[in-house]
Amino acid sequence: MIKRLLPFLVWFDDYKLEHFKADLIAGLTVAMVMIPQSMAYAKLAGLPSYYGLYASFLPPIIASLFGSSRHLATGPVAVISLMTASALEPLATAGSMEYIAYAVILAIMVGTFQLLLGFLRMGIIVNFLSHPVVQGFTFAAAIIIATSQLAKIFGVYVDKAESHFVTVWLVLKSAWHYIHWPTFLMSILAFAIMIAIKKFKPRWPNVLFAVVITTILSWVIGYEKLHKTSIESIKSEEVQKNIQSYNLIIDEIQKVSTKALKTPKNLKSLSTHKTCSYCHQLGEGLDRFKLKSLVLKKNEQVLTFFHNKDLLMTHVKQQKLEAKKYRAKLRSYLLEATTDENNNKVFFQKGKVPTEYKTDGNTWRLIVKNNSLDESSLVFSGGGEVVGTVPVGLPKIIMPTFDWSVIIGLLPIMFIISLLGFMEAISIANAIAAKNGQHVNANQELIGQGLGNIFGAFTQSYPVSGSFSRSAVNFKAGGITGMSNVLSGICVAITLLLFTPLLYHLPQAVLVAIIIMAVLGLINIKAFVHEFHVQKYDGIIGVITFIATLVFAPHLDKGIMIGVSISLILYMLRRTTSHITFLSRMADGSYRSVERFHLKQCKHILIVRTQGSLTFTNCDYLKTTIIGKVNLMPQIRHVLIVGNAINEIDASGEETLESLLENLHEQKIGVSFSGLTSDIMDVIKRSDGLYEKIGEKNFYHSTNHAVSHIYTDTHTDEECERCPLFHHHYTEVLETKVSETEV
Repeated sequence: MIKRLLPFLVWFDDYKLEHFKADLIAGLTVAMVMIPQSMAYAKLAGLPSYYGLYASFLPPIIASLFGSSRHLATGPVAVISLMTASALEPLATAGSMEYIAYAVILAIMVGTFQLLLGFLRMGIIVNFLSHPVVQGFTFAAAIIIATSQLAKIFGVYVDKAESHFVTVWLVLKSAWHYIHWPTFLMSILAFAIMIAIKKFKPRWPNVLFAVVITTILSWVIGYEKLHKTSIESIKSEEVQKNIQSYNLIIDEIQKVSTKALKTPKNLKSLSTHKTCSYCHQLGEGLDRFKLKSLVLKKNEQVLTFFHNKDLLMTHVKQQKLEAKKYRAKLRSYLLEATTDENNNKVFFQKGKVPTEYKTDGNTWRLIVKNNSLDESSLVFSGGGEVVGTVPVGLPKIIMPTFDWSVIIGLLPIMFIISLLGFMEAISIANAIAAKNGQHVNANQELIGQGLGNIFGAFTQSYPVSGSFSRSAVNFKAGGITGMSNVLSGICVAITLLLFTPLLYHLPQAVLVAIIIMAVLGLINIKAFVHEFHVQKYDGIIGVITFIATLVFAPHLDKGIMIGVSISLILYMLRRTTSHITFLSRMADGSYRSVERFHLKQCKHILIVRTQGSLTFTNCDYLKTTIIGKVNLMPQIRHVLIVGNAINEIDASGEETLESLLENLHEQKIGVSFSGLTSDIMDVIKRSDGLYEKIGEKNFYHSTNHAVSHIYTDTHTDEECERCPLFHHHYTEVLETKVSETEV
């Protein structure tokens, strides 16, 4: 019982010093890959890069202690990071404190749901995400992840559009206007290092080498190059005016938004209800619909208030579009820096520097985010973007503040992240377990993943899952127990305590290269081809999910929900039509499909094989199909139903059989059954008279026995010679007459 509650105690059965050494080496190896990779995935999730380290500290330890796999490495992963960003970006600005708080809440929600499924032993629920859906979604997600990083590879800045591929187009347009070559070359260098090491020294940690080399290079050449100065240092009236105009628009948006949310006191008195989530969004706790219902009774000012509010919000929307245009304009300016007579750095538009001044040789750009610009402290960049300052020390333990309106809004994406994350984790765990003979318990793994997400949230982690690449590294490095994952988490903690200053000069372009290298493994065209070969409808589901995910990006939940919906619809359609085959005899005496093998049928005996269940979803289809075939056979005298493959029958199925029996008997057509299992026979015997109506003599244990008994009653001697079912084997059987006991 203790080992069931604390499954990690099993590790220490016959645990030796050699085992600890192997786990230590594997843990260090995984940590060397996980530290830079997790920082890259945090940026993909819209969080500061060091939050990837927070997510790599406690979650791997807890998930390993309470999971069942000894090699599954839990932590930030690409697809879950992308889905976190797609869920939170509509709610808050990426990287803001509000955004981080929502990410923590999402981690708790995911962990709680996974933990609940584990306790209820409902790991089977993951089957709702069929393999074609996951394959199509993952393929599309890999493309979306890779293309979403293009801006950081080219070193350009654009606002995100409603559609992902519109954003990609804007990035390409901006890159055509200007590529920051140091950023581009740094990413190319990182790619080259990782590819070369992977090819020539596959056992070396290629990610770690890329990080170390590029970080040192960044520090040596002064890759970052930031400068803060006032608006007066810009020697361009055009640029100055656009900055001032942009700030005026941002101020106008804030003022109008505040005015739109402010409710007059005489309207507040009309509301006596408690604040609801919608009213909270209005800012003053007013129920819009309740107030509108009181317009005719109470106060005509209510209608005027909401009319003016709609006008103000329309104005805000127009101003935001205008601000977006100004941001694009300000980001497009290319500047050159020089020094004035007071040795202060000043900026001119590129190509407009007076001849008497000498530039520093760099191309500078104004850093413009979504908020207003401080005209006394504008930030200019003449280099590439780096990780920057990483807080020293372990993450603080916090108690998240729950916003129920946000929680309700996150529920759909929470279900998807929970199931997709667990499916990814359990697939990895099973793949590795198949190589070392270890048993993986899906429900225990759900508990481990759930606790990892919950405990991680209290140390500022966002949703995590099992990583295929790091799990493979753990296995290949010789990890024996889950202690290797515990040690890798401890390594991350030591890094946070001692080595974060070394990460300052790590180029963001290198993190982008790490992400793209990781997601390339998610692109698997052969899997699509394989699905089409196995079942065409599986291939179609995968393709539809793939296309839908791309079309609706960055709203990834829509793509996977469409895939799940289609797979469930097709499943229900298959359930409503049982697989029915008409049989006839081949030369070797076996019974095969008439249609597939182009066989002739007996005109007096119809042999029908039905597979699967006979329940309310498909029983009517069986009856309709048999009656339809009987109507096309004017000389039919007997119907034999081969039921070897019937695995279930319910009350509706029993009633349908009775109705079919009555219909055929009215036409003087006999009915027999062969090959029914004991369970199905028990159901028929329990029914109200169905067994008696069919007759005990009309149940046979095989098709051969059934045909041998039916044949002489349905054929004359002359017809036997021409019948496809005729064979000397049956003549012998008819002469010996199998006894009832043998049957």
